Amino acid sequence: MHIADTSGQDTLIAPKKSRKTLYIIVALVLLIITALYLIPVLTQWGNSQASVSAERVRISTVKQGDLVRDLSVQGRVVAAVSPKLYSPAQGTITFEVDAGDEVSQGQALATIDSPALASELEQEQAVLDELTTALDRQKIQAKKQMLEDQKAIDLAQVSLTAADREKRRADKAFGTNAISTIDYEKAQDDLHNAKLVHQHAVDDAKLNAESLQFEIQSRSHQLNRQRLKVADLSRKVDELTLRSPVNGIVGNLAVAQKNQVTQHQAILSVVDLSEFELEIDIPESYADDLAIGMATEVEFNGRNYPAQLVTISPEIQDNKVNGRVRFSAQSADGETYTAPQGLRQNQRLTTRILMETKDNVLYVARGQFLQSGGGKVAYRVDGDVAHLVPIITGSRSLSKVEIVEGLEKGDKVIVSGLEQFNGAETVLLTQ
Repeated sequence: MHIADTSGQDTLIAPKKSRKTLYIIVALVLLIITALYLIPVLTQWGNSQASVSAERVRISTVKQGDLVRDLSVQGRVVAAVSPKLYSPAQGTITFEVDAGDEVSQGQALATIDSPALASELEQEQAVLDELTTALDRQKIQAKKQMLEDQKAIDLAQVSLTAADREKRRADKAFGTNAISTIDYEKAQDDLHNAKLVHQHAVDDAKLNAESLQFEIQSRSHQLNRQRLKVADLSRKVDELTLRSPVNGIVGNLAVAQKNQVTQHQAILSVVDLSEFELEIDIPESYADDLAIGMATEVEFNGRNYPAQLVTISPEIQDNKVNGRVRFSAQSADGETYTAPQGLRQNQRLTTRILMETKDNVLYVARGQFLQSGGGKVAYRVDGDVAHLVPIITGSRSLSKVEIVEGLEKGDKVIVSGLEQFNGAETVLLTQ
């Protein structure tokens, strides 16, 4: 008799494999990956003398191209022609215009009542009339004297002719012994005396003519001198009417209506709005690099207008040099420009002075590293490490600096301040 057991209910189960080996393998793979990542980092960390976050530095790439050395300053719009009028004499001022009025050249702006100057002109005019009369009188006197001298010469000539005739008669009579020797000698003496009288009359007439001419010239000089004096006073009286030297508008009035003014006192100014210039203050450090005639650009309403540096002050005041910029009718490439319209007196505009242009040079963005390193060192970025390298810089513009030696095209350079690196040879840039 067969007795059934429970073997039919049993299920064969495969023995469980141990997972310890799998865990070990995964751990080894992770360890190897971690090691491959950490070893270079640890190597860089060990070789670096300092570390800084990459977000705290600014990096720029060395490029090759054209570099324009320029200077940006603020310019103040001023009228190119803005004459100021002064009082020519002491008196009472009467204005014919008000501040802000439009005036044309030659228009009367104000008059000055100066009784002293008017009286002086009348007195000098009277002296001129007196000298004119005296000169005319002298000319009449000279004519009378010349007439008297001519009369004396004529009478002496008549006497000389008669003496000569008596001498010829005496010569014939003496030849026939009709007269005595004494009478004959007397006839000779009479002829000689007549000749002397005639010669003296002629000489006196010449001398008197020279003397009279000298007196006339002397009085003529006095008259001319007085005429010049009267003309000068007349000019001063005419200048008592102040006239506009240009077309423009009247500026501020320096004195009130009907006030007393002194000689050389400022009265008013006239602003010519047809032509403007810019007055700029240039830092002292750039003074030696500037020259009259340098090209400039003036930004107005989003557009650049060509201009030219026309004056540079020889004096330095408050560490600045004053200069003047004038708008150009033509740009450097031949394009014709017109002066910007709508400018206002004392308006502020950005002015860019183009000092130098270099073609095909290496350059990098300008940054604080120039001041921190004195323009002699820079940190070149290689991956996550920045290496300190010596460099030589050249020309500098507002946004670029020329690299002469030490870097190549495509190099990445830290252009922010270098103080945080404390002069380390290598710096690790952390993320």
